[in-house]
Amino acid sequence: MNDIIKNIETAQLKEEVPQFHVGDTVKVYGKIKEGNRERIQVFEGTVLKKQGGGARETFTVRKSSNGVGVEKTWPLHSPNVERVEVVRRGKVRRAKLYYLRDRVGKRAKVKELVK
Repeated sequence: MNDIIKNIETAQLKEEVPQFHVGDTVKVYGKIKEGNRERIQVFEGTVLKKQGGGARETFTVRKSSNGVGVEKTWPLHSPNVERVEVVRRGKVRRAKLYYLRDRVGKRAKVKELVK
């Protein structure tokens, strides 16, 4: 039974998965259906967390829109996620950045990773 589930999940995985980490600023190109039309909307923000594995892997992106914090959780291997583009790398020392929810403005920034 376990092998059957594993085979189904591996068939649903994307071939090319973008490499990004927690703290990175990313642009998520998501497909949105409006009636019979389909368009792509960009959601740009900081990655707060990555969780799960395989076909169930998700990541949460947070941005500030008109002074209000907005978070969206995206499945990594979803067909509704067109692509994920890394804008800048962040230097963080944690796996989950929940503390950014309490911060506003300049304090909510993550330092940039310089190599």
